[in-house]
Amino acid sequence: MSETNPSENRAQRKVREGIVVSNKMEKTVVVRVERRIQHPLYGKVMRRTERFKAHDLLNCDEGDRVEIMETRPMSKDKRWRVVQILEKVK
Repeated sequence: MSETNPSENRAQRKVREGIVVSNKMEKTVVVRVERRIQHPLYGKVMRRTERFKAHDLLNCDEGDRVEIMETRPMSKDKRWRVVQILEKVK
């Protein structure tokens, strides 16, 4: 019986990049993630935004660009965590 690394069996977690729009909660930030999609009929490129609540131990400020990763449910709405701050607000 060979031992395997548990992370090899687990599926890749989703990773998103977004802007912090609110840090008014304790250890939680709201991150706005923007994605661009093409309209199926007309072909126009549209912006779609989604807001995620993420667990924050890095003390992000509003306006910071951060990377978030999917994780286990931490509360009713919180299923993401901040992995790193990509760009601090000036």
